Amino acid sequence: MNRTEKETAVSALAAKLEGASTMYVTDYAGLDVGRATELRRRLRRAGVEYLVVKNTLALRALKASRFAVLEAHFAGPTAVALTATDAAGAAKVLTEFAKEFEKPAVKAAVVEGREVTPEQVRRLAQLPPREVLLAQLAGALQAPLAGFAGALTGLLSTFVGAVEALRSQRDHAA
Repeated sequence: MNRTEKETAVSALAAKLEGASTMYVTDYAGLDVGRATELRRRLRRAGVEYLVVKNTLALRALKASRFAVLEAHFAGPTAVALTATDAAGAAKVLTEFAKEFEKPAVKAAVVEGREVTPEQVRRLAQLPPREVLLAQLAGALQAPLAGFAGALTGLLSTFVGAVEALRSQRDHAA
């Protein structure tokens, strides 16, 4: 690879890093071509890009990015998973694939601007999808309001019943 090709590769990786909000650094040693292809396919379905990178070029691209805190993890066979949308989805795919085939191992990650450990990545993978979490939040917010509306309805029907009983009593007295 000549100098121009290296500069092009660094600038292309830097552009991809700029567009990503989450980056997972993995050790892909031991993955054969078939399994690596399957991992890429699964990650692509989740909206994640998986790149095998040359460490020296990746370190140059990292220097000016928000992922510079991960520089220490670029040793040995390294690949990165980049996503701009669903950090939990990427963690879920990487964790499930590692359970099946014992590779790739997540070395470290930056999720939405925060550095996380491999253990935290495993916990992130156990979270339900974003849509489910938002639905649970909406349900939790709606439950007290529904209870309040039910209490008001009960109070109003009791009041209407009392007024109706008072009217009936006055009708019989008259």
